[in-house]
Amino acid sequence: MEKMVTRRQFIITGATGLAAIYGISACTKSDSSLSTSENVKAAVIDPPTGEVFKDPPEMPNLSANAGVVEIALEAKTAKVKIKGVNADLMTYNGYFPQQTIRVRRGDNLIVNFKNSLPLTTEKNILGYTKNITNIHTHGWHVSPSGKSDNVFRHINPGEEFLYEYDTSKQEAGTLNFLHSHGHGLITEQMWGGIAGCALVVADEVDGLSGFETHIMSLNDMSLVGTNPAPHTHEDYMNGKEGDIVMVNGQINPLLPIRPGQVQRWRVVNASTARYYKLSLEKHTMYLIGTDGGLLDKPYPLSDILLTPGERVDLLIKADQGSGNYRFLSMPYDRGGNVPQTITIMTASYSENSVKDEIPASVNPNAKKLNMDTASLRKAQIVLSMGVNKGLINNKSFGDDPFVHTSKVGTFELWEIQNFSGMDHPFHQHVNPAQIISMKGGEKGYASLYSSIPAWKDTINVPKGGSVTMLVPVRDFSGKTVFHCHIIEHGDLGMMAVWDIVK
Repeated sequence: MEKMVTRRQFIITGATGLAAIYGISACTKSDSSLSTSENVKAAVIDPPTGEVFKDPPEMPNLSANAGVVEIALEAKTAKVKIKGVNADLMTYNGYFPQQTIRVRRGDNLIVNFKNSLPLTTEKNILGYTKNITNIHTHGWHVSPSGKSDNVFRHINPGEEFLYEYDTSKQEAGTLNFLHSHGHGLITEQMWGGIAGCALVVADEVDGLSGFETHIMSLNDMSLVGTNPAPHTHEDYMNGKEGDIVMVNGQINPLLPIRPGQVQRWRVVNASTARYYKLSLEKHTMYLIGTDGGLLDKPYPLSDILLTPGERVDLLIKADQGSGNYRFLSMPYDRGGNVPQTITIMTASYSENSVKDEIPASVNPNAKKLNMDTASLRKAQIVLSMGVNKGLINNKSFGDDPFVHTSKVGTFELWEIQNFSGMDHPFHQHVNPAQIISMKGGEKGYASLYSSIPAWKDTINVPKGGSVTMLVPVRDFSGKTVFHCHIIEHGDLGMMAVWDIVK
């Protein structure tokens, strides 16, 4: 068993940091037209209906060879229209939202990456030199070494690098996403615009191809003038939430849906810290997929929590009377935030009716692992906060990271503990896991993910609670990481090294 800090040691270490969290107050207003430069958060964000919903643009495939997808990806600054302001954002290829990358399982993905962010010697508030970057294929089961999903590789402004990913071991039918992952710099780059680049691995099941499908990347932001609002130390401790909430860079777009139609909505939370408790007014949502792939059948839900880094695959049937229905984020208290009701998008019934049906099954190969865990190697992982520090097992990544070593071809049982006053979404790279049990937090979220055959690479660890998960260590060796996906907390050091050996 991994060496653990005691509960008493954790409480002593984190007491000052938690006091900082609880010492922050937030002004609430019901006015949804707040200026983006005001340092306030509204209890309700309900903007008027905007333009017609648009899916993210597609990334062109530069290769003519079968089984090869080659793309050009450039990190650079660009002006992007946000709430009527020509905002100066960090982008990939000048796009916000980011372009979608599509592959089939078994394809080789080649990424010609160039860092064109401005060269500077300026350091951020955490002391890291700005604009050094890299890319992380969040949720992909690929090698963490060499030219693949190697988060320890740093690319300076002006440099280029050729990434290569073998997707032969990646599950089909998944929605993942690409973002930067240079420690100490991830927050400002994701908050600044380079987040939510969807990675879509094509389905290999029958029955879903006939549904109109949309990708929805959720982001939030605040602006000061034309720039994303800078983070303070308090923002890093709490996790910063913006007063502009967007889906695919749009504010409350209108999505047409025909009466009786079933649409597939594939949703990724690409925000740095904001949790979304998703609900569609007067409608049932049917969960058919999670982080690691498609489920055995649809699971009907009235709402579902989506933490930073999580993805859900939903079927929506337009089975109500004609009208407009808001796709909402309902209030959720994660700790350190002001719970809000947010209109993300509006579904509008239009055109002639159709007679689509929710399928009875989706992926017959999806199974809940059934094995005796008593003899498995067990690891305990404690997430905590110090004074301007994030900690895992009482160690901060930027100083002296905690290292957990695993062997390829084994299974492990991990217990992720959180005695703090804030929720922490836990994300492990390379290997998705299945949830065995969860203590604390929302009962619906806990019972859902501990019972269905879902593969998860990101899971909420509720304040004062814990999550136990079964982790298969498969296929790939090399060093990678696990961390809190409130990105600010990861940058503060709530990240550890996962050393996977043969």
